[in-house]
Amino acid sequence: MPVVEIRGLRKRFGSNEVLKGIDLDVEPGEVIAIIGKSGSGKSTLLRCINGLETFDEGSLTVDGKPLLHDDRAAMRALRQRVGMIFQSFNLFPHLTVGGNVMLAPELVKKRGQPAGAQQARLLLARVGLAEKFDAWPDQLSGGQQQRVAIARSLAMEPAVMLCDEITSALDPELVGEVLRVVEGLAKDGMTLLMVTHEMNFARKVASRVVFMHAGKIHEMAPPDELFGAPKTPELRQFLSALHN
Repeated sequence: MPVVEIRGLRKRFGSNEVLKGIDLDVEPGEVIAIIGKSGSGKSTLLRCINGLETFDEGSLTVDGKPLLHDDRAAMRALRQRVGMIFQSFNLFPHLTVGGNVMLAPELVKKRGQPAGAQQARLLLARVGLAEKFDAWPDQLSGGQQQRVAIARSLAMEPAVMLCDEITSALDPELVGEVLRVVEGLAKDGMTLLMVTHEMNFARKVASRVVFMHAGKIHEMAPPDELFGAPKTPELRQFLSALHN
């Protein structure tokens, strides 16, 4: 059974229709890379999946539960199952690194301090930052902050993780350390949907690549097929623009 099921999803901002009928199933353990030009609807799609944006038509099911915007309990339950990592790291500056990772499980799952601290240390070790438990966010590089944000998202034990251009705010030399962590999650079987412009990463790690164009899924295929034999002029143009 798919962990994410999307049918006929439409989203408008005023008269501008940003998503024009998206259909997508994501199986457990799949890594879906979403590529496309700016304005093609990629980030809006992710924000609909975790309930940050309301959609106008269609249906969206995560982990077997339909997304119902007018049901607050259902939305809370959904957000516990969907992790989201953004371009900006959004760490709380007044909390230590460990405090940032422990916050959501303490608030939502009422996990006590000792168990929460133990879990936070394990997750920080998983993202290569075991020694930063007591550090403050402003003492970290951008790449380290983004890895803490990944650990914080993992603390809720999500069924699916959404990554929205998570390397685009980083200096080039820091991109690799964040992508290596994501690659490790993929190897561990985490279901991932990633909006990314790192094509080499998409080619190497994704099970399928989704090319979005003008609010629709224009092409979708395994990476070798999509990059090696693009079927439409739009995708060919997009890929050739990357190499110039």
